[in-house]
Amino acid sequence: MCGIVAILSRNGPVDPGAVRRATRTLRHRGPDAERTWVSPSGRVGLGHTLLVINDPEGVQPIASEDGRLRIIVNGQFYDFRRIRAELEARGHRFRTRSDSEIALHLYEDLGAGCLEQLRGQFAFVIWDEETGRLFAARDRFGLKPLFYAEHGGALYLASEAKALFAAGVPRGWDERGVYHWLVACPDERRSLFRGIRQVPPGHVLRAGGGGVRLERYWDLPAARPSGGSSPAAASFGDTVERTRELTEEAIRLRMVAGVPVGCLISGGLDSSSVLGVAATCTDAPVAAFTVGFERREFDESDGAREAAAAAGADHTVVTLGDADLADHFADAVRHAETLQYNTHGAARYLLARQVREAGYRSVMAGEGADEAFFGYEFLRAAAGASRGGGLGPRKILRILSGLLRSPRRHHPTLAAVSPWLARLALLLPTPPSLFTRLSGGLGLIQSVCSRDFLRGFDGYDPYRAYYRRCKEAAALSRRDPARQLLYLWLHSIFVNYHMAADRLDMAHGVEVRLPFLDHHLFEYLNGLPLALLNDHPREKHLLREAVRPHIPDAVYDRVKRPFMAPSAVGVEGPLHDFLQDTLRGEALKAVPFVDAGAVGRVLDGLGGVGVGDRGSVDSLLLMLASVAVLEGG
Repeated sequence: MCGIVAILSRNGPVDPGAVRRATRTLRHRGPDAERTWVSPSGRVGLGHTLLVINDPEGVQPIASEDGRLRIIVNGQFYDFRRIRAELEARGHRFRTRSDSEIALHLYEDLGAGCLEQLRGQFAFVIWDEETGRLFAARDRFGLKPLFYAEHGGALYLASEAKALFAAGVPRGWDERGVYHWLVACPDERRSLFRGIRQVPPGHVLRAGGGGVRLERYWDLPAARPSGGSSPAAASFGDTVERTRELTEEAIRLRMVAGVPVGCLISGGLDSSSVLGVAATCTDAPVAAFTVGFERREFDESDGAREAAAAAGADHTVVTLGDADLADHFADAVRHAETLQYNTHGAARYLLARQVREAGYRSVMAGEGADEAFFGYEFLRAAAGASRGGGLGPRKILRILSGLLRSPRRHHPTLAAVSPWLARLALLLPTPPSLFTRLSGGLGLIQSVCSRDFLRGFDGYDPYRAYYRRCKEAAALSRRDPARQLLYLWLHSIFVNYHMAADRLDMAHGVEVRLPFLDHHLFEYLNGLPLALLNDHPREKHLLREAVRPHIPDAVYDRVKRPFMAPSAVGVEGPLHDFLQDTLRGEALKAVPFVDAGAVGRVLDGLGGVGVGDRGSVDSLLLMLASVAVLEGG
């Protein structure tokens, strides 16, 4: 896990100073070494900061045997020792012991086909000096970031947007990107910043004489629609066994490193499963790290202690107070380069700092299990409604009548932002509260945005535009309705918000490995009938059975509880004071799309906010605080 920078110039040689400035801004991602390189032709500059995981001498760029190619990599390739041995048997000579180098030699042999052989979380850039072509790729789920921009006759790529600013790309707001974020429909191709885009998950970027183009190399396969009754018990048993094998393999591969690998645990099923399997892969106790809170209503550390004790782990609990979250909220926003809806980001930032101070630079976590095993309430509801397959006459009539209704009757604010989604809310097999919460939140957001900003999006339906794009790209009609919903989630909130944790962890030079997002495991689960994933009153029953030998009874029986971090609304103290100071400051007043007067009125009325509305107001104010932080630089 490292930081990468690339600049490809079309008008004269690359400025080495720009490459150095950009690379220096990513030193937190790779504190162990820093190197820049400009090609003999002067057309391209590459920068890399190294976080040592496998090879302390694995500085980059790495050159191919003939010197024609150079590669810079951010990320990890798993099962790399087997692939390296195969490449050496074919005559390739390695310059380093780093896992990164396998991508270079695979590319020499296979070109873009190398990506089929790579298993892991990564973003990398390869420069071909002979052809003058640049090839970049991002992993299948977008676990590692890759931003790019075209400016002044040059193409810029980097692990974080701040590196592009340091290289000379102008800083400003992308109002369409901001709008998508504010209405909870972030676009995986855009960022919050004008002219700065993202290479989407599962895509490559090619650049050279023909300009810049994106190509998809992987997408979650469309499973056959599944319906009917549950498979026989023996079939479920076989599925449990195969799921256990793939889960254990994904975790075992991620335990391979030149440094000790720890675990982040909450005490829930997902992270406890990772810890339980990890404990079988080593004779030494696994280091486990948990974030706890002084406000007991948010603290889950007791459950984590149970799981850690059962696994014989060396357990550390990082207990945070509201003052800790308030003091470091801005740090988390600057590193994540996204809007924060809650204080999770500050908590994750501080947890990563403790991991590094404890001497660890690599840990595993349980993110992705809810996506892989349909653990979310909205996915379970959709999966349940998908059973039976096909559209009968009654369902067709229900859909037609639903589309003719006025959506404003139930979700007026939602209809103002997305009439298409408001109509869909009447039809989708998801909890009504999901759309009620969304509608309420959108109403608050609209109340604090400037009129000119909102008028700029009159007639634009972000949800409909997003759905159409996904439908064209991913053959959504060939997927179960529940898997359509999963696909849309993976390519919006998931990759843009949840995966921003990479920048929070890497702020302290800590890489986090996510075995439940191993594509071999995920593709297998995606191909199962929905009944096997959802035909049980308890969520993620398949996972519970698969990891049963590795978790204690308390975890096996534990009901899913969403991870919650302390809120600011309704409680006097440091978080409340932070919001008041930040949202009444000069930075927010300078934001072109925010009505600072309307924000002041929301702040004035906090004492009258009802208990049921506190969550929406808290999210609104923390998003606005994020905007103020990013505006101030």
